[in-house]
Amino acid sequence: MQSFIGGLGALPLAKHGKSRAINAENPHGEKGKGGMAASRLGPSRKGAPCIRGLAPGSVTTLAEMEGPGVIQHIWITVTDRTEKDYHVLRDLVIRMYWDDETEPSVETPLGDFFCCGFARGCEVNSLPIVVNPKRAMNSYFQMPFKKKAKITIENQHEAEVPAFFYQVDYCLYENLPEDISYFHAQWRRERLTKKQVDYTIVDGIKGKGHYVGTYIALTALERYWWGEGEIKFYLDGDEEYPTICGTGTEDYFGGAWSFGGIDENGRMIEKNYCTPFMGYPYYSHHDTEVFNQYHNDDTPAQRGFYRWHIMDPILFEEDLKVTIQQIGTCHKGNFERQDDVASVAYWYQTEPHNPFPKLMDKEDRWPR
Repeated sequence: MQSFIGGLGALPLAKHGKSRAINAENPHGEKGKGGMAASRLGPSRKGAPCIRGLAPGSVTTLAEMEGPGVIQHIWITVTDRTEKDYHVLRDLVIRMYWDDETEPSVETPLGDFFCCGFARGCEVNSLPIVVNPKRAMNSYFQMPFKKKAKITIENQHEAEVPAFFYQVDYCLYENLPEDISYFHAQWRRERLTKKQVDYTIVDGIKGKGHYVGTYIALTALERYWWGEGEIKFYLDGDEEYPTICGTGTEDYFGGAWSFGGIDENGRMIEKNYCTPFMGYPYYSHHDTEVFNQYHNDDTPAQRGFYRWHIMDPILFEEDLKVTIQQIGTCHKGNFERQDDVASVAYWYQTEPHNPFPKLMDKEDRWPR
């Protein structure tokens, strides 16, 4: 199945499939039916570039296709934020279903899936997730399906989303390898973590698979450095202690020494970065200009991080649990913290999968 293999090294190999794309102008990805909608410019002149209006409470099917096939790329953007739609990136929920399943394999607020937590866009330059100005969100995670794939968007916002732009690029094949694994992503949050209790990134994964990524949106609720907590991977029956345990939060995301840099005044600051497999794309301790027209600027420090296990996937045969500690340090040494942590776990596994925990109500998803 060489045609299924991606990457630069596979570019010279002959490809054996059928390329298709779904968007608002060709919602079923039909051959020879792209760009047919008419506009005031005439036939087939940008007549339906987006879905015009996602009603409050609506669930819209963005894409549904028969397999076998592989989703190769997803691009999404929504209308610019105003005070009225401030929380829209957390109020929109994206779900994905493979084959005949009724429980989603992907369920997460739209922004967080693309490493844009806190309902705010930020620029991300990594291998599987890219976010360009202005909130142009891209995924390059390969998402295979044997029978069928379905992607939906639910608008839990109190107002209509006026315009929703998207495109799903995929390829159809005659068959896929028998041992293919299915893509999964799950969002969680604790608005206030418990002292000496590790935050759970994901739990209840049953089956054979490999863990491929973590996104964390951290709101620091206490003083001093927050990043000494170790990430733990409990594999295949691990109970009290994990098989894999890291050395600290900034270490797991590929940084060191508090992400330290020096500003123009000679003060130590945290430096942002984006690389193919790990990054710290977002840091803010101020509300947005639009939001400040209506509220005081009293936001605690917010930080967003990603770590992709593409070159070093975490393999499991039976089950997996992933947690991270909330430990900080100061002049007196390490201490147990309580912060606000949200996360997205990304992994591949055989189906069926365990149903996800109920997604938080939208008000509880909103950033502080």
